[in-house]
Amino acid sequence: MPASPPPVLAPRRKTRQIRVGKVAVGGDAPISVQSMCTTKTTDINATLQQIAELTASGCDIVRVAVPSQDDADVLHIIAKKSQIPVIADIHFQPRYVFAAIEAGCAAVRVNPGNIKQFDDRVADIAKAASEAGISIRIGVNAGSLDKRLLAKYGSPTPEALVESALWEASLFEDVGFHDFKISVKHNDPVVMVRAYELLAEKCDYPLHLGVTEAGPAFQGTIKSSVAFGALLSQGIGDTIRVSLSAPPVEEVKVGTKILESLNLRPRKLDIVSCPSCGRAQVDVFTLAEEVTKGLEGLQAPLRVAVMGCVVNGPGEAREADLGVASGNGKGQIFVKGEVIKTVPEAEIVETLVHEARRIAAEMGEIGEPQVSVS
Repeated sequence: MPASPPPVLAPRRKTRQIRVGKVAVGGDAPISVQSMCTTKTTDINATLQQIAELTASGCDIVRVAVPSQDDADVLHIIAKKSQIPVIADIHFQPRYVFAAIEAGCAAVRVNPGNIKQFDDRVADIAKAASEAGISIRIGVNAGSLDKRLLAKYGSPTPEALVESALWEASLFEDVGFHDFKISVKHNDPVVMVRAYELLAEKCDYPLHLGVTEAGPAFQGTIKSSVAFGALLSQGIGDTIRVSLSAPPVEEVKVGTKILESLNLRPRKLDIVSCPSCGRAQVDVFTLAEEVTKGLEGLQAPLRVAVMGCVVNGPGEAREADLGVASGNGKGQIFVKGEVIKTVPEAEIVETLVHEARRIAAEMGEIGEPQVSVS
């Protein structure tokens, strides 16, 4: 009998489906992970190198900044040579929207709050995008909300963000254009979650999730995980970007792990390690770090348990695909629930890495590890 699909907390919200180049977004398409280049778009080689790194890390869609005409002038090269769909990020100048469409970008992100006379250009933008077969993201952001809505609500409230998004969506709908997704980003996860909940109640367009300006790696990971978990557990969200003050590859790693943790993306290598306590008879912190380092570059649907005491160790190790229950200067190595050998503590890391790579090689799987602490 085929294996049952892994359980999820809620069925996906039913949405329309659009395309961002070769990637389907919304409907029954998998939730995609996005990031944004930190390079100057005019530095073509550096931008393409970063896109290659993002592609290798599992990124599905990449965004590049277009703050100047010089950036717009090189978009056609980047869009053509990128291995994944490129979205042009447009602010202030509507002419760059048309430049990005002509350059062959897979999609354009427009920020209605800070593009001059944006509403007056919607019909032209929709016509150009439709003829080119590309999609649009209506990207409403708390930091650049339309001044009229700020005056009405006093601050970028969830209601203000949603009203802005739906107003712009209606302008595209009025000219018969429906190939767009919407984002309503805020730096406060509570406000952001409520905005997306309200938006999900009022439309069936695919939604791009993001906590804007989430912060440095640790803080941003927490804020994004909390917000995305709250929404994805309700079935809300069709594509995500974890916004970190960190290299963009780290954004992709965090986003991928969030989806894996909710069974919204097939799980790859999952290293389970105990938090340690007074019962531990080995240095679990060091052991887990060394195993993680040793498995760097390996990606396979394996659960590896690194346990440090006799209370939970044997059980966790037995339930994992590969594990060790450590104590008294030695470690029992489990493979698929069976003890295959007992090794001295000094050989635990080497043995686990060898066995993991052996199993992965038999499966033909490679990639990068993901770590969780239980």
